[in-house]
Amino acid sequence: MSALGERLTDTLYGLGWGAVKKLPEPVAAGLGRRIADTAWKRRGKGVLRLEANLARVVPDASPERLAQLSRAGMRSYMRYWMESFRLPAWSAERVGESFDPKDVHHLTDGLAAGKGVVLALPHLANWDLAGVWVTRSLGVPFTTVAERLKPESLYDRFVAYRESLGMEVLPHTGGSAFGTLARRLRAGGLVCLVADRDLSASGVEVTFFGETARMPAGPAMLAQQTGALLLPVTLWYDETSTMRGRVHPPVDVPATGTRAERTSAMTQALADAFATGIADHPEDWHMLQRLWLADLDPAKGPGA
Repeated sequence: MSALGERLTDTLYGLGWGAVKKLPEPVAAGLGRRIADTAWKRRGKGVLRLEANLARVVPDASPERLAQLSRAGMRSYMRYWMESFRLPAWSAERVGESFDPKDVHHLTDGLAAGKGVVLALPHLANWDLAGVWVTRSLGVPFTTVAERLKPESLYDRFVAYRESLGMEVLPHTGGSAFGTLARRLRAGGLVCLVADRDLSASGVEVTFFGETARMPAGPAMLAQQTGALLLPVTLWYDETSTMRGRVHPPVDVPATGTRAERTSAMTQALADAFATGIADHPEDWHMLQRLWLADLDPAKGPGA
């Protein structure tokens, strides 16, 4: 990205956080739908990649059905952004009304037992809203990891935004994140990680909707090394203004096998839980990037 492009990107995000949160909610929602529909009609790379990914999730879908799903997917994606821009201005009461998760006892019981807990999520619906709900409705702080973005000023905006919502944010690169996460878990803390797309060269190959993909090993390795619970979480929107979610049962550490074998089995269990949520609500999966190995350029590495 050129320096001019980086400045423009940073400016646009700054306008989003500064202006969108001041709009009346119906106006913001309508603006999000218009932006989504415009992007969908232009059939850019992101929309085409979303449809290609959805074709694996819904293999029997006709071209017309895939187009419907991708349009709904772009609207869901823009709902995520419109909500996220406005989250800093939401009261604790509003946050509590906006998210209704099932089976939260898996999380609260694990924390009450003094164990650390790792929540692992795919890019479904609004994971930032779920995080704010944890910090404000449950009163539980947590640590997460953020991908370094360009320009650096945009990454700084994301870090400041998430820290303002009660999250501790560590950079994905630099090598120190894993050790800090492990210390938080050994102290009985909570770690939340978006974990359906590998951004490193050390991901684990999994079978995902019948094909091979690579997902991060971190959640499984943290659970093994610290004794923390590993809990998959899936999220979705329905026809209301409230987001829904589910905390799945713990992914157990296998009793036998090498560390690599245990990590592989646990990561596959995460992938299976993610697939269940994505198959039920494909329009809420915001995956506009390449994911399956068959789509990646080997010359550019796993995050291409």
